[in-house]
Amino acid sequence: MAKENHSSTTEFILIGFTDHPVLKNLLFLVFFAIYLITMVGNLGLVALIFTDCRLHTPMYIFLGNLALMDSCCSCAITPKMLENFFSEDRKISINECMVQFYFLCLAETADCFLLAAMAYDRYVAICSPLQYHTMMSKKLCIQMTIGTFIASNLHSMIHAGLLLRLTFCRSNKIDHFFCDILPLYRLSCTDPYINELMIYIFSMPIQIFTIATVLISYICILFTVFKMNSKEGRGKAFSTCASHFLSVSIFYICLLMYIRPPEEGEKDIPVAIFFTIVIPLLNPFIYSLRNKEVKNVLKKIMRNHLLK
Repeated sequence: MAKENHSSTTEFILIGFTDHPVLKNLLFLVFFAIYLITMVGNLGLVALIFTDCRLHTPMYIFLGNLALMDSCCSCAITPKMLENFFSEDRKISINECMVQFYFLCLAETADCFLLAAMAYDRYVAICSPLQYHTMMSKKLCIQMTIGTFIASNLHSMIHAGLLLRLTFCRSNKIDHFFCDILPLYRLSCTDPYINELMIYIFSMPIQIFTIATVLISYICILFTVFKMNSKEGRGKAFSTCASHFLSVSIFYICLLMYIRPPEEGEKDIPVAIFFTIVIPLLNPFIYSLRNKEVKNVLKKIMRNHLLK
């Protein structure tokens, strides 16, 4: 019996929403609808930016990659969650668990860098408009995008790889709807000290760097805007930043709530739902509904299809 208790776990059971069996059908329909809208919205935005040359500017290149990463995040989490609503065992293998965490970490790390790049782009556009095409050249934009994906991949590989050093023998039940890193640490029989240390060494500097970039960019933007004499100029500047500021505010508020250590007995599932499922749903609407260029391109495409 003792030998069985110390055997290594190769499969986990995702508890998820099993404490709400009555709402199972309703929750499935809600999350399935969110998943469909998220994928159509984000991939539609990617296709729109890719096909229309008027949107081949740094801001929209970053936005297209952000939408792609939001799709990646949604694909990593939602399909397995939907399957588990009607699965009897709700099992996920340790390899599937690592892959799910890898793609989630990749998407969220890339989001941090892309939102910081977009903040810097807005800073250059408002504070140095005459030098915009020099300071935000297409070459620099591509280099920043490639750098984002290299750094995000390395960051994800480090944390996913370090999870493989852990042995899980306490329990195979994850009190979550996906393989999150903190619930896995709680199930580990191996001391996760090195894993936690790597979070401070790699993850914390990324958060500090990206948040500082966003804050400094917006402080400079505010100073520039308040120096403007014309109300029209101020309004245009605020309008230029409104979508990104709303998106970045929601993202970082949720991120800071998500990464904080939960109190004893507290479930972080509601925050995780908002961070991993709702934010990817909201971003296409935030950037599309308040953006004249995107709306004009959409109207043109719809007009062309109607004429055909």
